[in-house]
Amino acid sequence: MKPLRLRLLLGIAAITGVLSWGGARLWDSLGTLPGVPAYAPFVLAAIAVVLLAAAISLRSRLKAIRERQPGAKRVDPLHAARALVLGQASALVSAVVTGVYGGVGVFLLGSLDVPARRSQAATALFAVLAGAAVIAVALWLQHICRLPEDHDDPDHPRGTAASPR
Repeated sequence: MKPLRLRLLLGIAAITGVLSWGGARLWDSLGTLPGVPAYAPFVLAAIAVVLLAAAISLRSRLKAIRERQPGAKRVDPLHAARALVLGQASALVSAVVTGVYGGVGVFLLGSLDVPARRSQAATALFAVLAGAAVIAVALWLQHICRLPEDHDDPDHPRGTAASPR
């Protein structure tokens, strides 16, 4: 499984943000812009909390095993893999959602004098912050679940570096 890169997630958020901003401009010119759901930041924050709990649990268990503490509970590799897949999927979806709410929020900045739009802009801001939290926690979870480098690989003997060609 390849690790997610922050650049990829930021690129996804930026592209969807630009598309969302353009879509919001088009939609607003045709009629009324649909509202930003008030529950969006709460859902994203709940996902961030679940991922954080999984990350803290796995980190403490792996640390106990590494330090050979008596009674340390073994980490099931399948459990770690599931947590990693959940984290990566959450990060990808959160990058899209963060971009969408970011684009709509930027569009709404032009009409902060309208109370309803100001409220929607604030909700979009909180959704972007919660989405960023999901991405950060998912990347941390991915870091925790990383396996140590395999030094027994015959293609990469110890002490030799690949020559740049």
